[in-house]
Amino acid sequence: MLTIDCAGKRALITGAGQGVGREVAIYLARAGATVLVNDLVPARCDQVVGEIRGLGFSAEALAFDVTSWDQIQAAVATSGGIDILVNNAGNAGATGSFGLKMVADEQPEDWTAFLKVNLDGVMLCTRAVLPQMIEKGDGRIVTIISDAARLGEPRMAAYAAAKAGAAGFLRSVASEVGRHGITVNCIALGTMRTPLTGEGLEETDPERVQSMLRGYAIRRRGTPADVAGLVAYLASPMSSWLTGQTIPLNGGLSMAL
Repeated sequence: MLTIDCAGKRALITGAGQGVGREVAIYLARAGATVLVNDLVPARCDQVVGEIRGLGFSAEALAFDVTSWDQIQAAVATSGGIDILVNNAGNAGATGSFGLKMVADEQPEDWTAFLKVNLDGVMLCTRAVLPQMIEKGDGRIVTIISDAARLGEPRMAAYAAAKAGAAGFLRSVASEVGRHGITVNCIALGTMRTPLTGEGLEETDPERVQSMLRGYAIRRRGTPADVAGLVAYLASPMSSWLTGQTIPLNGGLSMAL
């Protein structure tokens, strides 16, 4: 039986202290990678590293702020090499907030946190790992964006712009680095069930959840486990001829040829 094999690879997952990033880290560790667990909060890194090691797999903590070029450079320099980058850190950054406002009610400074983490953070982390990937002639970059970037969601304009910007940036990167054996792809997520998006809403407010999901062919929110397998495929040698793509993972909210 064919299985996803990332043995011998070193994988950096940003924002891996909880939610989707944590699940991706565990999955890639099970697939054989040495996982570098990043989070802004060192204690969360350590907790996930402990979980992975407790399962008998390899992981290291690598706490830094994805919006700080100096911190990123220092972390990459001491990482021991990175073969796989998963740009997962997102939302509004250190505040953990996820405000929903109409554009007419926002001030330009309200956009800053969304742009810094979801766009600048992706650009900085990608830039930091590219030289060593180019030197090796191999690499995988997988970035988690949102269907808000594809569909245009009300009250999420800055977030959607940042995620769409990240996808556009990465398409350009894909066109530049494919000749070096590096693939670059995005996954656009629909509504997820994570700590930052109300993990227990199904139990506490089922009517709200059902209202959110009326447009979904599969009428449930996505879970981190739904994402991890696709990330692992894109991070593995099995996807060596797939690059420059944004793949919707959204329970059928939007469908495309």
